[in-house]
Amino acid sequence: MRHARRAALAAALVALSAGLAGCASAPGPGGVQQRVLRVCADPDNAPLSHRDGSGFENRIAELLAQALGARLEVHWQPMQGRIVATTLGARRCDVLLGVPAGFARTATSRPYYRSGFVWVQRGDAAPLRGVNDPRLAGRRIGVPSVRHDVTATPPALLLHERGAGAQLVGYAVEEGHAAERLVRAVAEGRLDAAALWGAQAGWHVRSRPGLRMSPIEAAGDSGLPMEVSMALAVRPGDQALLAELDQALARHRVQIEAILRGHGVPLEAP
Repeated sequence: MRHARRAALAAALVALSAGLAGCASAPGPGGVQQRVLRVCADPDNAPLSHRDGSGFENRIAELLAQALGARLEVHWQPMQGRIVATTLGARRCDVLLGVPAGFARTATSRPYYRSGFVWVQRGDAAPLRGVNDPRLAGRRIGVPSVRHDVTATPPALLLHERGAGAQLVGYAVEEGHAAERLVRAVAEGRLDAAALWGAQAGWHVRSRPGLRMSPIEAAGDSGLPMEVSMALAVRPGDQALLAELDQALARHRVQIEAILRGHGVPLEAP
């Protein structure tokens, strides 16, 4: 049961926060082979990625390309469905950004950030704690839904198991801007709270001074953590590339943390 839950957590996080990248070489001036860091990214998934290059995964991809002495090349595509199969498996990309450390069917790097799920509430509301908080009774709780599954994220699954399923209001990830719509609904009073992945929530919460964000405390008996370390992923056989990426992450740890904080990502100690 715990294994299945952790797999569900990993799949949900990839669906919520996927940014993708890959390395190859292309002819340069005079036919000289030039290294290319090919990036597949969602064109409209701020603050993670955006066509204008403003997302934090876009910025991290630029930093990695520079560290590898490569030219960055972006291929824009919606990040939905069987992401690993359509990227690493189809060899469209060689590296994925923003996947849980130890992600199935891949080899993953050292984590480059750790974040968690958070409550988003209006500032005048008493801050919630975990999914067992008695103050949740009767509250309208917004959550992202993935392919019509309102329990797709760990907080929503645990709330459902604890009898609060009728209180959950799903905002479909496939319709776009789910985090932004959830935060707006809390600000406008249509929801009492929202349970969101912090890397998506922070950017939208900080633009609305009347809101607060607080970590969702883990339920010790659930087998599901509320904090997750995020990493890069490659195909299991691409160990040389993975070693290069690990070195780049170590050398540029301070710059990466600055990018994340600049985009409102709540960071936890590894």
